[in-house]
Amino acid sequence: MLAAIGEDRVDKGDLGGSKKWMGNGDSHPLLTCSQLILTQPEEWPPASPFPKGGDRSMPKERARLLRGQSVQQVGPQGLLYVQQRELAVTSPKDGSISILGSDDATTCHIVVLRHTGNGATCLTHCDGTDTKAEVPLIMNSIKSFSDQAQCGRLEVHLVGGFSDDRQLSQKLTHQLLSEFDRQEDDIHLVTLCVTELNDREENENHFPIIYGIAVDVRTAEVYRASFPDRGPEEELRAARALTGGPMISIYDAKKEQLQIGPYSWTPFPHVDFWLQQDDKEILENLSTSPLAEPPHFVEHIRSTLMFLKKYPSPTKTLFPGNKALLYKKNEDGLWEKISPPGS
Repeated sequence: MLAAIGEDRVDKGDLGGSKKWMGNGDSHPLLTCSQLILTQPEEWPPASPFPKGGDRSMPKERARLLRGQSVQQVGPQGLLYVQQRELAVTSPKDGSISILGSDDATTCHIVVLRHTGNGATCLTHCDGTDTKAEVPLIMNSIKSFSDQAQCGRLEVHLVGGFSDDRQLSQKLTHQLLSEFDRQEDDIHLVTLCVTELNDREENENHFPIIYGIAVDVRTAEVYRASFPDRGPEEELRAARALTGGPMISIYDAKKEQLQIGPYSWTPFPHVDFWLQQDDKEILENLSTSPLAEPPHFVEHIRSTLMFLKKYPSPTKTLFPGNKALLYKKNEDGLWEKISPPGS
C-alpha cells in the first residue's frame, strides 16, 4: 500500500478485548467476544452462532476457498472501484452499480460489511490510519439503508495483509477485530483471510496471496479480482490518499452518483526530490511493504506525484466554485461526468 509522508501507517489505539488462539497449531490471534461472532454465512445450515467454544473453522474455511480461486478481471460495466481510504455502500436496488471492488492491498485490509435482510453492502479499503473512527463510519453507512426492525443480520468479510516484517498487517487485523467487537450490534464474521491466513513465502520473502476482491451486491458473492479500470479520476483520488486525507464515502446510492471532492491539500513536500529518485528509493520510502508491491506500484506513485506537482492547491483549479465532481453511469455502464446542480 502507499504510505502518506510523515504519518504512522497503523494507529496505536488500544486493541482491547480478550484474545483467543485459533487452535490446530495456528498462530493467528482472534478476539473472543459477544458482538463479533464467528459463524457460518446465513445461507449455510446450521446457522447458529458460536461466540464461545464451538466450531471456529468456518471463517478459515472460507479463506481457504477464497485463496484457491483464480483471479477474475473485472471490467468497468456496473463496477464501482474503491481506492485506499475510500468506502462505498449500495444495495441490490441500485440500477447502476452491481459490483464493488478494490485491490493493491498489501498491508491494507479490504472490508466488506453486508446486511443480509436488505442486501445493503459496504466495501472499504483500510490502511490503519484511524481504524477507531473508520469502523463506526462503515457501520453507519450500512445502517443508513437498514430498517432496524428488518429481518437479517450483519456479516463481515476481512481480506488482506500478510506476514510483513513490520507486523503492520497483524496490527491492522487486531484493530479491525477489536473495533467491530466494540460495536453494539452483533456482527457475524464470515470470512477471515488476513495476515498469516493470506501469506505466501518465496525465497524467504513474504507476499500476500490475495491483493484484491470484488463483491457482487446482488448475490453477495465475494471473489478474488483485479481491475484494469480504476476510474474515474484515479490520479485525483490517489493524490488525496497520498497527502493524508481521511476515510470518506464516495457514492450516493439514492442518486446513483459518484461524488469526488471537493478536496484540499497543502503542496506536497519535496515533490521534485521524490520525482528524481530511482524506483528503489520510491519503493523503500513510499510503500509500507516494498518487496510485496504489485509491478505497477512505482509507476502509479510517479503518476500521482506528477499530479500533485501540477495541482499543488486543488481547490480552485480542480473544483471550480468549490463544488464536487459528479459522475453517473451511462447506458453502457461506464462513468460519465455530469454537471452539478445550479451550474
